Amino acid sequence: MTAPVFIASAGLPEGDRVVLDGPEGRHAATVRRLRPGERADLTDGAGLLAECVVVAAGKDTVELEVLRRRHSPEPDPRLVVAQALPKGDRGELAVELMTEAGVDAVIPWAAARCVTRWKAERGAKALGRWRSTAREAAKQARRDRLPVVTEQEGTAALAARLREAELAVVLHESAETPLSAVTPPATGEVVAVVGPEGGIDDAELATFTEAGAVPVRLGGTVLRTSTAGLAALAVLSTRTGRW
Repeated sequence: MTAPVFIASAGLPEGDRVVLDGPEGRHAATVRRLRPGERADLTDGAGLLAECVVVAAGKDTVELEVLRRRHSPEPDPRLVVAQALPKGDRGELAVELMTEAGVDAVIPWAAARCVTRWKAERGAKALGRWRSTAREAAKQARRDRLPVVTEQEGTAALAARLREAELAVVLHESAETPLSAVTPPATGEVVAVVGPEGGIDDAELATFTEAGAVPVRLGGTVLRTSTAGLAALAVLSTRTGRW
């Protein structure tokens, strides 16, 4: 079994001994109940990971001995998903699944047919939940890089991002080209757009197509917005050799 991963938000300190405290230390000591001799890893969330062993455990702290440090380069090509805002907690589900699948960035997209609207304080809280979900899912998946969850974007801003991408695809049930038939670039950014439950409207699809995006389908069934991103990442990760 792989070692649990904890996030050192302030960065990994130098030296052979590290004291993990705060919420992460409390989780390690009281929830995971780590004991001396057990393995645990620390990451800064930006590719640096310290492989450690527990040497002492307190009430809400754990002291670790660093066995070795390693740094993982940023994945290339970079996989980004623009996720339309779903209803209820399906947004957190989508972020959790995509994080486990290895997404590098998630863009919350305010599509025309989204029932959910992020405004003012409500929007800030919703974005916070998405980011917290990404953080926890990254730990569960033993990732040494946390995915970026950006600020909410509208259609115009998203179209500008698609224009700059090496490859941009829009998941659409009426598309003739399967995603598996699209050849991803060897480097750069790949952006996949996932629409809301009500679908991407014609004006949005035209805007994205004009920006260079390719409409694609995943298969013969229609997936929920909360699972379509995961499916797309699975295809792209296989095609790019990340899986």
